[in-house]
Amino acid sequence: MNLRFRPQLLDCLPGYTRALFLHDLLAGISVGIIALPLSMAFAIASGLKPEQGLYTAIIAGFCISAFGGTRFSIGGPAGAFIVVIYGIVEQYGAANLLICTVMAGAMMFLMGVLRLGAIVKFVPEPVVVGFTNGIAVLILLSQLRDFLGLQVPRLPAEFFSLLKALAANLGTINLLAFGVALACTAAMLWWPQRWARLPAPVVILIFATLAVAWGGLPVETIGTRFGGIPQNLPPFAVLDLSMENLRRLLLPAMTLALLGALESLLCAVVADHTSHDQHDSNQELMGQGIANLVVPFFGGFAATGTIARTSANIRNGAKTPVAGIVHALTLLLIVLVAAPLAMHVPLAALAAILVGVAIRMGDWHAFTTLRSHSTPRNLIMLTTFVLTVVLDITTAVQVGVLCTMVMLIRRMTQVTSIYDEGAASGHTSAVRVLHVTGILFFGTADKLDAVELIPQKRVLVLNLTRVAYLDTTALNSLENLAARVHQHGGQLVLAAAQRQPLRLMLLSGLIAKLGRENVKASLGSARQRATHLVNLIAQRSREVS
Repeated sequence: MNLRFRPQLLDCLPGYTRALFLHDLLAGISVGIIALPLSMAFAIASGLKPEQGLYTAIIAGFCISAFGGTRFSIGGPAGAFIVVIYGIVEQYGAANLLICTVMAGAMMFLMGVLRLGAIVKFVPEPVVVGFTNGIAVLILLSQLRDFLGLQVPRLPAEFFSLLKALAANLGTINLLAFGVALACTAAMLWWPQRWARLPAPVVILIFATLAVAWGGLPVETIGTRFGGIPQNLPPFAVLDLSMENLRRLLLPAMTLALLGALESLLCAVVADHTSHDQHDSNQELMGQGIANLVVPFFGGFAATGTIARTSANIRNGAKTPVAGIVHALTLLLIVLVAAPLAMHVPLAALAAILVGVAIRMGDWHAFTTLRSHSTPRNLIMLTTFVLTVVLDITTAVQVGVLCTMVMLIRRMTQVTSIYDEGAASGHTSAVRVLHVTGILFFGTADKLDAVELIPQKRVLVLNLTRVAYLDTTALNSLENLAARVHQHGGQLVLAAAQRQPLRLMLLSGLIAKLGRENVKASLGSARQRATHLVNLIAQRSREVS
């Protein structure tokens, strides 16, 4: 296999100028400031410590920009991962989440090596909309504890248990925390409409922290729950990558890998549309894989390309992946210099930031436009949405894709037909011509089995001009049809087969069984061959009699 590993950064460095660096510097600093509250909020919502979100944004963000396949992608913790990571932490523990992340990184790198960068195309739009909206709803629910200031030791991951725990502790609401959260949520939704250049999460973080610190408000903060944030990066840690652990964590690791691949490639596509650029999807998967392989050894967790921060990077004038590297270094500088100030950040403010993220993340318009879409599409979207909320995203995506396949098979079955030329025209020739249209596969092979033979029609011509694909099940039905025709003393002639069906029939030996003279490149030549066969059959009948 020809492994092509060439990060986008290498293509941007030749001819890199001071003017380009200034653009990247300003964009990187801006996005680094935006990433500060989001990284901590995503980590806390995932059941982890706030500093782990910062480590992820710093280390994974650096690796994704340095080794990825896009010029603008900003990597780090993502909202789409919150529900999955929280579930893994609840079931397997935080230490095993790091092992899952390493495994996911290896899988993503392998996807890039195997040139599977087109994976995003294989997840149907209604499935993406369904699980994205489901994740948004779960993020909203998961933030209610800190949004309302409820006294709940730990929220369960399972949906109904989560609702039960929230309902049981509604009496412990902290009205001051609720007030802070409401004000911050209003700012998240209103601020961008007025001052889009100054990011709302940063404004919220500053003003909410000052209000709580100076006003002495009795609300829970990062300091009261986590004891603050260390003013350094963690040392290299050794993970228990035993074969027993790897086997046990294979399924959650696969979930992280597939979700990470999908999210990062969607982010790259959005960046291309915004910047009119072209990304390398396979290199992007390898870059994402390296980031997720490295970051767990320094306390970080699963990372991917983030659409909101990537869009902000482009809006702020980024030109190359250097902006993403500057973003990571900006966060590193903040941690080394200003980490003690994070003690006063109210958790209600971070919850409000995530509520704003979830509201913007969901495609709520999809629920109001159901009438403008087909019923099958709506069923797939709603099924994926409900299963994401009630069960988990892995099951939801599997069922959603399976439903899509069933719908597709049903549709292909409907558009595949066999038209009898003689039956429509009343033609009395001994040659029978059947025109096949559509795709011949396991879902439509029964149409070939259902062809009834007419004794007077000794030669059967199948016109395959409009057959784009043939699978082995349909090939078997085609062989059976040829055998039935032969048993009745006749001959099957194939006309105008396209490349894929012709190649399969050749490799399987069907053409050899029929005789190459009975497989023609055009319908006209097939008719001539059929007429010749009719004459031969008639001559043999006269000789026998």
